[in-house]
Amino acid sequence: MNVVAQTEVTRETYYGISSVEKVLFYFLAAVAILVFLFGVYARFARYAEGDDDPFPRVDDLASRVVAAAKIVLTNEKQFNRDLYGGLMHAFIFWGFLSLFIATSILAFDEYAFGALLATSFWHGDFYLAYQFMVDAMGLLFVVGLGMAMYRRYWVQNERLWGRHTSLEDTAFVWILFLLGLGGFVLEGIRIYATGMPEFEVVSFVGYGLAMGLGALESMGMTESLATSMHWWAWWSHSLLAFFFIAWIPYAKPFHMLSSFANVVTRDEKAGKRLPGVPADLDATNAESIDDFTWKEILDQDACTKCGRCSAVCPAKASDRPLDPRNVILDLKSYRESLDAGGEERPIIADGGTSVIDAETMESCMACMACMDACPVEIEHLQSFTRLNRQLVDQGDVDSNMQDVFQNVMQNGNTFGDSPRNRADWADDLEFDLADARDEEVEYLWYVGDYPSYDERNKRVARSLATILEAADVSFGILFEDEKYDGNDIRRIGEEFLYLELAGHHVESFEACDFEKLICTDPHSYNTFENEYPEVDFEEFADDPMMPFEYDEYWNQDGDVEVLHWTQAVEELVTDGKLALSGTELDYTVTYHDPCHLGRYNDEYEAPRELIRATGCDLQEMPRNRADSFCCGGGGGGLWMDFDEEPKPSEERLREALEDTDAGAGVEKFVVACPMCMTMYEDGRKTGGFEEDIEIVDVAELLVEAIGERETAGLE
Repeated sequence: MNVVAQTEVTRETYYGISSVEKVLFYFLAAVAILVFLFGVYARFARYAEGDDDPFPRVDDLASRVVAAAKIVLTNEKQFNRDLYGGLMHAFIFWGFLSLFIATSILAFDEYAFGALLATSFWHGDFYLAYQFMVDAMGLLFVVGLGMAMYRRYWVQNERLWGRHTSLEDTAFVWILFLLGLGGFVLEGIRIYATGMPEFEVVSFVGYGLAMGLGALESMGMTESLATSMHWWAWWSHSLLAFFFIAWIPYAKPFHMLSSFANVVTRDEKAGKRLPGVPADLDATNAESIDDFTWKEILDQDACTKCGRCSAVCPAKASDRPLDPRNVILDLKSYRESLDAGGEERPIIADGGTSVIDAETMESCMACMACMDACPVEIEHLQSFTRLNRQLVDQGDVDSNMQDVFQNVMQNGNTFGDSPRNRADWADDLEFDLADARDEEVEYLWYVGDYPSYDERNKRVARSLATILEAADVSFGILFEDEKYDGNDIRRIGEEFLYLELAGHHVESFEACDFEKLICTDPHSYNTFENEYPEVDFEEFADDPMMPFEYDEYWNQDGDVEVLHWTQAVEELVTDGKLALSGTELDYTVTYHDPCHLGRYNDEYEAPRELIRATGCDLQEMPRNRADSFCCGGGGGGLWMDFDEEPKPSEERLREALEDTDAGAGVEKFVVACPMCMTMYEDGRKTGGFEEDIEIVDVAELLVEAIGERETAGLE
């Protein structure tokens, strides 16, 4: 029994390894680290070749790193919508991090602390605690990898497989698993070979394996044989570890670095605001891969192929030819092929000869579900907008969208109707609307295109006007000076038309005397709140093609309060301006969170509070708030025709009637967006739900409740 060497509570670091072999070990370690460092340098040098990003990415870097560390260390994004995946990733991440820290502690003890003080702290109680923690966290690491392998290869989770799934994905999982398992095997062999010292019981996994080896003594297992096995296991484990270290910058493991960098450099307003176009048009589109910014290239490298974006994408769920993951990875593959000397191709075009097909980007609803689900903060919409701008620049735009652009250019609205008819929806009101251009008002109300011209949404506009009148607040509209807000055509890529509209509106707003700007449409609310203040109008004011003279930033300091109408009316209800008791209506309803109000701007409660204020029984759909499923109208979907099955609107109505706790008892499907109203009214017809459920706006419920209150008062 080799007990003498184990009288002290510690262990020999290089047990069974000769001094010559230690030199070889150091040499191989140095080579692996140099290969690793060169790879990391090459990666970041490639980012430096990317175009400048228009948004600040490394300002207040210390705070960014702290915030990113919180996101990464808590694994909060991995737990989003996926408990199994969250636990799996947490086990792997914390196990790997703990083993890395443990290795660093050992290196510090031997090469820093030991070299300076000729002593060691790696013994006694510290050693016992160290060994226990290493085994505990190492076990979590192996269990997490086992969970990953079970999900990938046994269950074959659909979102983990795609055209970019490759051998490197398999190698990554298996190398980590073999490193974790190999570490325990090596430990078990060492414990058995050194006579199984009692204090090593703290290494409970390794000690258990050593006991297993002891059970094989009747079959010829000896300490001498174990010592030989330990030598082979030690070198096998070391060489695999060196390979992994050297491999990290050249394959999927690089996401361990790039993902953290991506979280650090994220834009908190990503998606809700898009990068502007400089007046000199320098690298605004996607003529080549060099037009992409360094952050967009980092996005590509940060992708872990997890498929979470694909799993929540409503376009993919409806069989549109869009998979957000594939777009990001297609761009990455093309970039890497060019770097390796490959042939250039158009980035995006119609006809299948380009890196990305035009139909793919036309399918995007700009709902931001992909970005919300991404655990590494990839900003898909920024790259998608670049691709869409290239399509517009090339003239490869859907014919329906070309008609919309033409309507907006000629008449200022997406319907192509006369601007003089914009306020005709108000003719049936029993009161006159104030002209905010001529008199001071508390609320400047931007009505929007669909409430102004679409017959179904005109009823919503009249309902909202009735609510504001009943609350006895002063409000006015712009009449024919109101034009389309530009939010969605910007996301389709028509940046200059958007700038014209923005310039027109800020001049109109500046000419009015008001306290708050309220919007019927969440899309309008988003662009007024988050995008108009980003525009440097001075850069374009002298352009003869731009029909405005405004030459400042608008509302950059937030002096003008911009609200969605539900936010404004919730304040009025809270102040008792509508005198609702909360018992007026008794419908069972469900509510759909609009993407531009919810995911874009984190407003979930105001519409719900208004629904509850009417007395309705609000039943939540399984996918609600940030998990809400898009109606299909965003990103131009409202104006384009798709061969899709099922339509996003049909799937959402099915969910309301079948998956909600109230089931078929849901009487009304409540919306707070004119585009949602249009899409769901269409889905109710095409999906065969006309007899099953009614589509209503929150404003229509409120007006009905006000009517019930007044009727009760008369009685």
